[in-house]
Amino acid sequence: MTTSLISHPVLRQLLLAQPRKLIGGALLAALTAVAGMALLGLSGWFITATSIAGLHASTAIVFDVFGPSAGIRLLAIGRTGSRYVERLVTHDATFAALAAIRVQLFRGWSRPEAASRLLRQPAKLLFRLTADIDALEALYLRLLVPACTALCVAMLAGVALGVMQWQLGLGVAAWLLAVGGGISWIVARRARRPAIVRSRAIEKLRSGTIDLVAGQTDLVMAGRIGAQCAGLAQIDGALAQADFALLRLETAAGAAYGVAGSATLAGVLLAVAALVEQQTLSVPLAALALLIALTAVEPFAGLRRGALEAGRMLLAMRRLAPRLDGDVPPPSIDAAPGLRLEQVSAAHAGSHVAILHDISLHVGEGERVALIGPSGAGKSTLLAIAARELAPLSGSVSAPRACLFTQKTELFQDSLRDNLRLADPSASDAQLWAALQAAGLEDEVRAFAGGLDTMLGEGGLGLSGGQARRLALARLFLHASTLWLLDEATEALNARTASDVLQRLAARCAGRSLLIATHLRREAALADRLLSLRDGRIVGDARRGTPAFEAALAGLRAD
Repeated sequence: MTTSLISHPVLRQLLLAQPRKLIGGALLAALTAVAGMALLGLSGWFITATSIAGLHASTAIVFDVFGPSAGIRLLAIGRTGSRYVERLVTHDATFAALAAIRVQLFRGWSRPEAASRLLRQPAKLLFRLTADIDALEALYLRLLVPACTALCVAMLAGVALGVMQWQLGLGVAAWLLAVGGGISWIVARRARRPAIVRSRAIEKLRSGTIDLVAGQTDLVMAGRIGAQCAGLAQIDGALAQADFALLRLETAAGAAYGVAGSATLAGVLLAVAALVEQQTLSVPLAALALLIALTAVEPFAGLRRGALEAGRMLLAMRRLAPRLDGDVPPPSIDAAPGLRLEQVSAAHAGSHVAILHDISLHVGEGERVALIGPSGAGKSTLLAIAARELAPLSGSVSAPRACLFTQKTELFQDSLRDNLRLADPSASDAQLWAALQAAGLEDEVRAFAGGLDTMLGEGGLGLSGGQARRLALARLFLHASTLWLLDEATEALNARTASDVLQRLAARCAGRSLLIATHLRREAALADRLLSLRDGRIVGDARRGTPAFEAALAGLRAD
């Protein structure tokens, strides 16, 4: 079981990201606990020994007070320093390890179908990236580090008491490991189900609340606002029940550790009393043994929080493992210009029923090709394959770096500058203004009080539909790609705006290959070739200047 746990991809990523710091942090935490135990034990021994030595003048004169007092000061300073350094090291190592896991997780998502999957379940993937990664922080800080500390303390207590009497040391160490570890194991096992229920309920509650806030108008119009609120109330009730169950377990665990500590202290008290009575143990050493026993259970009590969250940690590991198992290479980009598909068949994401059948297509460097045909013919699917967003069922795809420009404009609640820099993070302001000028948006942005620093609302709120499309066009111009994929790029725009957008596209696409999926004559007119798709197959290939091209173009929908 231990081997399988260590070989778990998530745990392996966590421990191997910063191994020296993680191990060093755990050892520093153990050193801090051991120093605290030694400080209390040495102080108790020193006070007791000093009291006994003071009973007689002869012993008081020869008693060394400087050595123990120096040791006490050293332990006090060392304990404070090690605690400070331990917090720095453990948290720095944890955050660095979690950052590396987030990078690996992103790489796991950068496979075909990533964007469509994100659109289908954005809340779910965001929860993986935030709450599930945060659960791994608790795995190290609240479970692995306290477990290492408790183990070291049990060993030290066993050794210290074993020096006085080996049976006592062995018995106390075994007792601590059995009782302290056993309580933690029982708590973790009983807390697993409510911890998982709580984690899932929080995810559903967040997602449902976002849906309620964002879609409240639609819900009211559909008469579903009450049902949505009732659903959230039910989820909140399940969350409250899980919290109550975990609270009861935490209280019971605290009581169990308190009883275990009292039992440990009572057992050691009886043992050392018998040893003192037999004159095999001095009174100061007996005081030292009692104080060691008094502090020995405390580190095991520190495992309580980790045990309560063990279910959440295991759930997070199970969720993240599929995208962290193995080294995921970044998506490959072909250096050769143009697009080439050979005998490609493809299906919708999650399906194995082909909607494209044995498609062979070559778009040369600088060539413009339009895909035409009825809805459902497979045009958008073909673009998704060219964008490496969809993996084919069979066949081969060779495509350069591509940029997709669709009728839906994806803008974020951020500045205009940062929305543009999604295409080129290193772009200067001069390059941004040049792209805006090429897209026909420069004058309007300069008229804004904030210019490039103008903040947009969620989804680009603050811009009209035409301005949002031109901003996306400027982003396309900034992107260093040799293949542009246009999916009904001017749909829903008025004829004047659409004509201007298409003219600007034509002016900037020199040297680039274009693949256009369209129903509109104005968009297809950009192309040198018209490919007709029907039922997932290419049924026509007409080149500009031929009667077939003119006939196919005339058959498309006018502006």
